[in-house]
Amino acid sequence: MIILFNKPFNVLTQFRGHDGRPTLADYIPISKVYPAGRLDRDSEGLLILTDDGTLQARISHPRHKMEKKYWVQVDGMPDEEALQQLREGVEIKGGKTAPAYAEHIAPPPVWPRTPPIRVRKNIPDSWIELRIREGKNRQVRRMTAAVGHPTLRLIRAAIGPWSLDGLEPGEWRKIEQ
Repeated sequence: MIILFNKPFNVLTQFRGHDGRPTLADYIPISKVYPAGRLDRDSEGLLILTDDGTLQARISHPRHKMEKKYWVQVDGMPDEEALQQLREGVEIKGGKTAPAYAEHIAPPPVWPRTPPIRVRKNIPDSWIELRIREGKNRQVRRMTAAVGHPTLRLIRAAIGPWSLDGLEPGEWRKIEQ
């Protein structure tokens, strides 16, 4: 079984929580499914859950290099040089990242975030699409910071062939393998 879930901001990617924070159990009433990978509490978007350990490993383990697509709202307007650095790989804590797909995009059709991101009148923000095939801890945030454009909002739009299409925050859909 595969469950596609649009994880809202501030939800922990686990079924048991602490400190009263919302968890997957607050949204998904199915037992014996486990996340294939993680999204930080402050990240949003596609999370895949499954009861198939082999599939879970194929999705989440870096050696399988399954592509993950992110929509990233960043501080400032990355120039071509910054995007090229992302495409070639950047040094972050833990080593150099693998090359990534990186392009400017128009603001994607996403839901409002609660709470909204901070807005600074003197510094514009913009959106980029990043596609990576590895998953170091907080990698996308570290990559954009390394090129001088910290992440303001991070939404995972797709993992391999699966996408957020048709899922509002907090909604999930069961699909067959």
